[in-house]
Amino acid sequence: MAMAALTASSSSSSITLLNKPFLPKRSSFISSNSHSRLLRFSASVHPRFQSAAIRAVALEPDLNKSPPIEIEETQVFACPVCYEPLLRKGPSGINLQAIYRSGFKCGQCNKTYSSKDEYLDLTVTAGLETFTEAKPITTELFRSPLVSFLYERGWRDNFKRSGFPGAEEEFRMAEEYFKEAQGGVLVDVSCGSGLFSRKFAKSGKYSCVVALDYSENMLRQCNEFIKNDDTFESSTNIAVVRADVSRLPFPSGSVDAVHAGAALHCWPSPTNAIAEICRVLRSGGVFVGTTFLRYSPSTPWIIRPFQSRILQSYNYLMQDEIKDVCTSCGLTDYTDVIDDSFIMFTARKP
Repeated sequence: MAMAALTASSSSSSITLLNKPFLPKRSSFISSNSHSRLLRFSASVHPRFQSAAIRAVALEPDLNKSPPIEIEETQVFACPVCYEPLLRKGPSGINLQAIYRSGFKCGQCNKTYSSKDEYLDLTVTAGLETFTEAKPITTELFRSPLVSFLYERGWRDNFKRSGFPGAEEEFRMAEEYFKEAQGGVLVDVSCGSGLFSRKFAKSGKYSCVVALDYSENMLRQCNEFIKNDDTFESSTNIAVVRADVSRLPFPSGSVDAVHAGAALHCWPSPTNAIAEICRVLRSGGVFVGTTFLRYSPSTPWIIRPFQSRILQSYNYLMQDEIKDVCTSCGLTDYTDVIDDSFIMFTARKP
């Protein structure tokens, strides 16, 4: 189980990256002046997204001045406050090194976002110095360093007792549903320590995989697993991002696939989360999730009310409730597979 569910000052006119100004004081991120210098456009984008890609911008060269500052606006990440695509300064590519060496800024609300080496913080509360937002106990549990450390070291193996088939089989099942999304952007929300994010990235079937969680310690574990895996190349298209599942940092209609493994029951509001997932999915995009049912088909009726009360701190739903939420949020073609208390469900955006 994992959670999706926050540094930089919004008042600053420049992004600070590695203790250096993101941009010189003499430049601005983007100019709306129709008489500003000539702009040069260039970018390398996956063919599937060329029509939606926003090109890199550079000032016209001047032999008497320093080399031009190149500004790239990415079609992958958006501001979690206003959902405007983020301006990016740094090397191109969606991989750990490129993102770590980049700075991000919203051209609309002027909020800045930075990488913390282990992950890129794209939460609404990123950069706050005094305010701390209280979260439900189900969220705080997975922010614990101990739980994050144990998650792939025995914790998740216990899910098999409730009908989960194991990580390898779950991955195979999810890949079947994601066939039409191959070549596009896949977001693994509530990724935890990145168990499935790493598998999706190593498959090489997606232009970009985003490992996304609200827990800082889960993301640190994910980053550690990636760095210690010799089969991962530095150019592997995977990003580790901290974000809230109810405020996903992606433009509307920009994501091809969303995966949420053993996560829905941990979300403070499954309806808000699934509505956000529907928002970021493109038309035809696929959502695949797994979770625990409130009780299995074999659970005796006489104890079901008592079991529901015991488990009320989590949002354990039943098959018809999951389908109802997906449908009410605008998803269609709902199907599921059930084994004991395990359910894998999928739906797509029309």
